[in-house]
Amino acid sequence: MDVPSNFAARDIESLLHPATHLASHRSVGPLILERGEGCLVYDNRGKSYIEGLAGLWCTSLGYGNSELIEAAREQMSRLSFTHLFGGKSHEPAIALAEKLKEMVPAPASKVFFTASGSEANDSQIKLQWYANNGMGRPKKKKIISRQRAYHGVTVASASLTGLPAFHADFDLPMAGVLHTDCPHHYRNALPGESEEEFADRLAASLEAMIEREGAETIAAFIAEPVMGAGGVVVPPRTYFAKIQAVLSRHDIAFIADEVICGFGRTGEMFGSQTFDMKPDSVTIAKALTSAYMPLGAITVSEPMYQALLEESKKQGVFAHGFTYGGHPVACAVALKTLEIYDRIDIVGHVKKVAPVFQARLRDLMQHPLVGEARGVGLIGALELVADKASKAPFPGKVGLGGKVVMLAQDEGLICRAVAGDSIALCPPLIIDEATIGEMFDRLARTLDKAEAWVRSEGHRG
Repeated sequence: MDVPSNFAARDIESLLHPATHLASHRSVGPLILERGEGCLVYDNRGKSYIEGLAGLWCTSLGYGNSELIEAAREQMSRLSFTHLFGGKSHEPAIALAEKLKEMVPAPASKVFFTASGSEANDSQIKLQWYANNGMGRPKKKKIISRQRAYHGVTVASASLTGLPAFHADFDLPMAGVLHTDCPHHYRNALPGESEEEFADRLAASLEAMIEREGAETIAAFIAEPVMGAGGVVVPPRTYFAKIQAVLSRHDIAFIADEVICGFGRTGEMFGSQTFDMKPDSVTIAKALTSAYMPLGAITVSEPMYQALLEESKKQGVFAHGFTYGGHPVACAVALKTLEIYDRIDIVGHVKKVAPVFQARLRDLMQHPLVGEARGVGLIGALELVADKASKAPFPGKVGLGGKVVMLAQDEGLICRAVAGDSIALCPPLIIDEATIGEMFDRLARTLDKAEAWVRSEGHRG
């Protein structure tokens, strides 16, 4: 990439980049972004890019929203910071908690704020442990996640994450975290197995795990409505209904990780509503503030709150929390974000433009590199394969996903390779039909260049 040497050198010698091939970065260098407007971001040379992943699945209202900027400025001028420790509070946190209790698709008595989705899912684990101690169930501590899940990168939340790269040589996952099957029908179904039959088999596998481990040792099951970093895996038909029946039979709490799916992404306000999930708690972050400020949260049901209350009486304090959890500026921005979602009918807008997005996504199934196109609402992915008939992937050493991302940048499109060679798109929710069309035009040209590269490098005959 053509990057001014001063920026490249300063970046390479000063920053440790997350989720990056560190050795390659030293030779490739950074993409320096300077400003954004709507669905576009601009690099330091003035080149524009369609932000096809909304940052990291999060900038739902796009860039440069003046109302969110003013909400932050106004709150900073009034009360730039205070915390929620020791009974202190502030109006933005109270108002936001009240609003979220009304909105979330779970029985919410209280809302606990964090600064990120990782911290929120870390807190989900800790609160399950603490509450079960308070309820006299000291053995009920294990958490079941899924293979290819993504739930964060703290020691606890990275343990929930089911992607090997997030475990290897980090000495993870920690004890007490289990991973059941990934519900990816394209990759994991048996020959001739329907989506409903696949869901039956996965529910039976989950139940066998629970019976093997002992239901009395398992506190909760956590799942994203649509797996994001795991490859934009949309659940097969009847999957969550069957999984929830298993959890109900064994008295296991159901946590919905709505960090990516929440606030309109799937065509309903929450992914749980799209897939008729009935969680006991939800984790939210990202689009809660349109990513303008870092903020995450989890909901706490009344039975869990009562258990936390009793345990804190015994211990003398509820000894958990984060300095920036419920930051007043972040809460003020979140309140304005939710107001805008309601005013512009963000869910209605997604319902209107999603058919165009999904149709263009599926049109690319005809491309020789694409094995599967999958998605819902304004999130989708293309899985690239070496052979369509056998679904054989390219060897990892080819690095096709990363190559496609770089070719897309050349075309003025930012996308992301996830779960190997799946190319993910998750644009700002405010995107219009014309920009969707241009985004897919650029992606189609990218795939053509990738196909030519594959052949020129001898990776396919």
